[in-house]
Amino acid sequence: MATAPPLTRDVAGLATLLATSGVVHLVRPDVYEGMVPHVLPRKRALVYVSGVAEIACAAGLLHPATRRVAGWASAAVLVAVFPANVQMSVDHGRRAARRGDASSRASFAATLGRLPLQWPLVRTALRAAGR
Repeated sequence: MATAPPLTRDVAGLATLLATSGVVHLVRPDVYEGMVPHVLPRKRALVYVSGVAEIACAAGLLHPATRRVAGWASAAVLVAVFPANVQMSVDHGRRAARRGDASSRASFAATLGRLPLQWPLVRTALRAAGR
């Protein structure tokens, strides 16, 4: 049996990020409902499911016996929620185009800037999986 990849600072940070986000999904689902792509049904249920998945991944990343599987699962969750980040950016872009104010444009720019940040998180999850 292969030894688990080490719990590095970046993996611990990913676990913290996933746990925090997962808790917010469950406590304040309305924060995330608007991000769910418009074509998907049962937005509240999807928010709850993704929150539970994030918490489970976070817990799994912290334990050596489950770190490998949790790394793969974390990467999958991060890829699965990426369309929600894109939806958020599209919605902010539309709002900025409609309003044209500096605040809306800055908010849109922030959502665009956030998109590429998802990929280092996926890489960290894959390192936790031993890849």
